[in-house]
Amino acid sequence: MKRLALLAMLALLQPNTAAADMAPGYDRFDLTAHHRARPVAASIWYPAANPTYRAPVGDGPIFDPTFAFIGPAIAEGEHPLILLSHGSGGSADTLGWLTSGLVANGAMVLAVNHPGSTSGDSSPRRSVDLEARANDLTAALDMILADPAFGPFIDTDRIGVVGFSLGGATALSLAGVRFDGATQDANCSKGPEAADCAFFRLGGVRFADYAGFDANARDPRISRAVIIDPGFGGAADPDTLQSALAGMTLINLGDADRLVAADVGPDGNDLASRLPDASYVEIAPANHFTFLATCKPGAAGLLEQYEDDPICTDPEGTDRAATHVRLLEAIADGLGL
Repeated sequence: MKRLALLAMLALLQPNTAAADMAPGYDRFDLTAHHRARPVAASIWYPAANPTYRAPVGDGPIFDPTFAFIGPAIAEGEHPLILLSHGSGGSADTLGWLTSGLVANGAMVLAVNHPGSTSGDSSPRRSVDLEARANDLTAALDMILADPAFGPFIDTDRIGVVGFSLGGATALSLAGVRFDGATQDANCSKGPEAADCAFFRLGGVRFADYAGFDANARDPRISRAVIIDPGFGGAADPDTLQSALAGMTLINLGDADRLVAADVGPDGNDLASRLPDASYVEIAPANHFTFLATCKPGAAGLLEQYEDDPICTDPEGTDRAATHVRLLEAIADGLGL
C-alpha cells in the first residue's frame, strides 16, 4: 500500500503535470480464448477518471513510447469501444499514438497481440489464419462486455474496428468480407502484387491450403470499420462484398510509394469502390510504415545495421508525427467519434 501511495504521489508531482492529466487510462489482461492453446495478451485504453501513476507503454529500442495512467478508474458515462488489429510482426502497445488519440476523442480501445503474427512471434503460416485473428478480437469483445469493471462503461451501439495491414484484412473479415485462397495464390505468383508476398513465400505458404484464410468471421456487433493499407484486398471474394458492413472507411498511405497489395484505390484492386457506401482517403507523403510509431533518434541506423528494415524510413518530406495527426482525424471521422 505504501508503494502504491508513493507511485500516485510521484505521478502528481512529476513535471508537465498538465500534460500528464490528459493521459489515457491503460490496463493489461490475459484473454482466454477457446481457439488458442495459451492466453492471448490483451490491453485496453480508456478515458481515465483520475490519475494513478504515469508510465511509458510500448517503450523499446526502436519506437517512442506513449505515456498512460496505469489502471485508473474509468471516466463516467458510456463510451464507444474500438477493437484494434495490428499488422504483421507488430504489436498493440506500439500503436499508442493511435489508441491514446482515440481515447482523447472519447473512445475506449481494446487490442490484442495476435499469436503467430506479433512482435517476436511472427510466422508466415500462422499469419495466414485470418479467422483466428478475427476470433481473437471477438473473444476479447465477449470478455470485456462481461467484465463488471469495464462492461457498464461501453456503449454497445457504438462498437467499431480499426485494422492496419494484416490487421486491415482482419478487420475486413470482422466486417463480413471473405477472401479466396486460390486467388491470393495466383496474385502472389505473378503480376505486380507478387513482390509483396515475399514473407509468405519464405514460409512456403499456399493460401488455398488454409481454411482460416477464407472463413466467415463476421461479428454483427461491429457497426463501424476503418481499414488502413489492408493486405489481400485483391483476393476479396466478390460474392461477399455487397453484403459486408456498409459505410466502411478505407485509407491508403502514400501515392507512388504505395504497397501494391495494399492499394484499395482505383489504381489498385479498387476494393473501396466495390464495398457498399465505403469512403476512400489517401494520405501522402507517406508509406506503409509511416503508420507505425515515431522512431527514436538513431533507430533507423540501428535497423540498417542489424536487420536492414525500413520501418523508420519515410519518404522525403514526410513528418511522421504530423501524418499521425491527419490519420487520427480520418480514423476518428470514419468511426463517428
